[in-house]
Amino acid sequence: MSGSVTNPTSAPERADRPAADPVSSPPAVDGLAFDDALAELQRTVAELEAGGQSLEASIALYERGVALHERCARLLAEAELRVQRLVERAGGALAALDVRPDESGEE
Repeated sequence: MSGSVTNPTSAPERADRPAADPVSSPPAVDGLAFDDALAELQRTVAELEAGGQSLEASIALYERGVALHERCARLLAEAELRVQRLVERAGGALAALDVRPDESGEE
């Protein structure tokens, strides 16, 4: 015995590659601002295009990319509605109405 204690449950090959571990939990997509979600989506696409990941890691990246894409699309739709809902007030001043995408058809 060499005197050093090792953890039999640890996987040494994962210790040097924590970013490729598909079971780690990335930050929640729903809390990301548009710019942050778009930047992460671009990084995710680049990582997928580069290849070299395991099947599990590729699937996890793809799922994250889909969630990021949906977040960006939702935020863009909300921004578009806000712009469309600009109304002219008395005196020519513009004001934005606070409208959610799910409320847009209730006129």
